[in-house]
Order: sequence, then C-alpha cells, then structure tokens
Amino acid sequence: MSESSAQAPRHPRILAVTGGKGGIGKTSVSLNLALALSRQGNRVLLLDGDTDLANVTIMLGQYPRLSLADVLAGTCTLEQAIFEAPYGLHILPGASGVERCMGIAPSDRLAVMRGLASFEKHYDYILIDTAAGLQDNVIHMIASAALACVVVTPDPTSLTDAFSLIKVLRRRGYRRTPSVLINMAKNAGQAQGIFQRFYTALQKHLDVTPHYLGAIWRDDTLRESVRLQRPVSLSAPSDPCYRQFRVLADMLKVRFNQLEPRRSGFAAYWNRVAERQGSAPQVKVAPVAIEQRWLDWSNQLQALINHPDSTSIQQYNALTSCFVQLGETINEDTIEIIQTGLASMPWERLPGAQREHFAAHLRHLADQISPPRREPARPAAPAKRRRQVPEPRYDEVRFGHQDSLLRALREQPDNVSLDTLLDTLTGGRSRK
Repeated sequence: MSESSAQAPRHPRILAVTGGKGGIGKTSVSLNLALALSRQGNRVLLLDGDTDLANVTIMLGQYPRLSLADVLAGTCTLEQAIFEAPYGLHILPGASGVERCMGIAPSDRLAVMRGLASFEKHYDYILIDTAAGLQDNVIHMIASAALACVVVTPDPTSLTDAFSLIKVLRRRGYRRTPSVLINMAKNAGQAQGIFQRFYTALQKHLDVTPHYLGAIWRDDTLRESVRLQRPVSLSAPSDPCYRQFRVLADMLKVRFNQLEPRRSGFAAYWNRVAERQGSAPQVKVAPVAIEQRWLDWSNQLQALINHPDSTSIQQYNALTSCFVQLGETINEDTIEIIQTGLASMPWERLPGAQREHFAAHLRHLADQISPPRREPARPAAPAKRRRQVPEPRYDEVRFGHQDSLLRALREQPDNVSLDTLLDTLTGGRSRK
C-alpha cells in the first residue's frame, strides 16, 4: 500500500541526492533508494540530473533514446520520455537539461513547466540525482528540493568537497538543514566518526547543524551490482544490501514528516528562476550566450588536452595563463574554484613518490600564502648567581706586618717548615 493510500499528495516530497565530488556512489544511492520506495508502494519519479547520458538507466542496463532534452526540443511528449523501471519506478533521463528552458521563449517555457508541474503531482516522491560539483544547475537542483541528502564517504576529499558545496549553498542563501548520508563505511562506528567530524566542521565554520540520515556499508555485493547493472534493491527482501536501502527509505519518510510541506514543486521553482533571470537588467552578452561560450571553451580545452599533437609545454603555457588571469580578480569565488579543482583530481592514480613531492610543494605554497605563526622567543632563564667567596685578606693581627713576615721567611733555614715559622710568630696561635 502506498503511504498516501489511493491518491498521491498534491505536492510530492522532493529529495535532491547530491555530493561535492564524483565517485561517491551518489547515483547508486539515488537509484536503489528510489526502487526501495517504489517497492513499498509509493509512486516515485527519479530525475536523472547528473548528465544527459542517462547514467541512472545505464545502471539498469537500459539505454533509452529519449530524454527531457527531446521534450524541450518538441520532438516528444513528457510521457514518452519517461522510462519505466521495475516496481513501477519512473525515470526521466537528462533532467539536467531543464536549465535550457532559460533560453527558450517565455511562452514555450511556460508550456513546458506547466506540463512538468502537472506531471509531477502524480507522484509521492521525486528524487533528483544531481551532478557533482558547484555549478549553478546543481545549486538550483538542490534548492528546488524540500530536502537535500549530501552523500559523503570516508575519503577525506569527499568531506572537504561536501563542505565546499554547503558553504556555497549558504552563500547563495540556502537556509534549510541538509541531511548527510555516509556511504561506503566499514561499520557503524566509522560512519558515526565521519559524521561527527563533518558535523563539527560545519558547526564551527558555517554555523550549520546537519541531520544524520544514516549510512550504507561498503559491500562487495553492492559493487558487483553496479558491474552487473542490477541494483541491489531488486534483490530478495532478505538480502542484507537491500535491507539497508529499505531502512534508508523508512528514515527518509520520518525526516519528511518532520518538515513542513512545500507549496511549490520542482517545475514551479525552475519557472521562478527563469522569470527572475528574464527580469534581470540586460547586458551586452545574453546570459545564455555567456553560458554557451563557457561550455564551448571547456569542450575545446578538453579536446586540446587530449589531442595527440598537444605537447606538455603547450599545456603548461595555456593553463598557466588561465591561473594568471584568475589571479587578476582573486576573491572567494576564485579560491573556491581552485580548491574544488584540486580536490576533484584523482591523486590516487599518481605513484607514491610523486604524491609526496606534490604534497610537499602544497605545504610550501601554504606557508607562502599564510606563514606559520612563530612562537615568541622565551626570555632566557637568568643565570644562577654564583656564591661570592670573599677575597682572602692578610691577618696582620696574628702574623704582623707583611714585610716582617717576608723577611723572616727569607732568613729561616731550609729545614724549618712554614707551620713552625707561623707558630713562632704567633706564639702557637696559628693552628687555633
């Protein structure tokens, strides 16, 4: 039975599954969670907002011909672009293309958005598998959802990238509480430790209190399911991997029950974004044109880097020029770009010696940017005062005048000892 009984709610519960970097199992989590919710009798729509290549359906071993891009182009209807997975799960490939609505005529955009808004009301849940990173479309995908699930792994770069993502969201005005899912954890202790470190960092630096949604354990069966293109949520009810996602689905329901229901859905949010951009002051180059130019430049750069005739010195000169130009307007955004770019690189592919060399260079660079504080020199401990020994003085009272003593010493025979002489001079008082 569906939790909403016979009729879906007027506004579905919308969840954005996101993360700061790729390779964290975000798409696997999205698909298995969507299937687990569908197996419980809920009507679920999964929007593949990662890329236009339909990564979600590839995990099912399916390669659909149509996507949201075809709907926007007018070559098919929304219903025709939907791919139906087992247990009645509906998948809309290429949902990231919704941002293209910004570039079409307002009347056409409104028609698409109205169709999507009417369509989404048929579902209990809408899950969005967002792309990784800090691009505008990712930020808007998260903002369009009532709840964001940030996936992190034990990999330290996953934590730093997720921190950067939440930092950017806060700067853009996002004030909802993010939920955190620990993926690929060895056990509950490790998952709780990772969440606690992440929680502490967010509290200290961003004043954000995240919600712990749960954890998915590292399991060979789960990794094998990706290779076999058969999600674990299609397994028998007794399968331990499937039970993890069934528990996660239950935790998600509890979390949504704690939130106030949203009055607007996915399509309504994107329509508001388009209206705001349409009312913005006109600039010399249209926003869509600027975005396309950046996209073209990115594609051309990738093609040049991969070109067999490209030399290392050419790449060095071009990319160094990019950093020089970035540095001319260095600000928080520039720092965010550099941090995210460095964190997204697969350092594990480098040999150990090269990693150590580069890490040493980064530490040296960090010292140049912000030299380590030097402890003030402690004052030297005062030298111990030596006990002053009084200078010896000649005792004229006992031995007479010094000249007389010297004369007596010279006149005495060699066989007379000094003690005998002194006793003679003092009348036997020198030894007392």
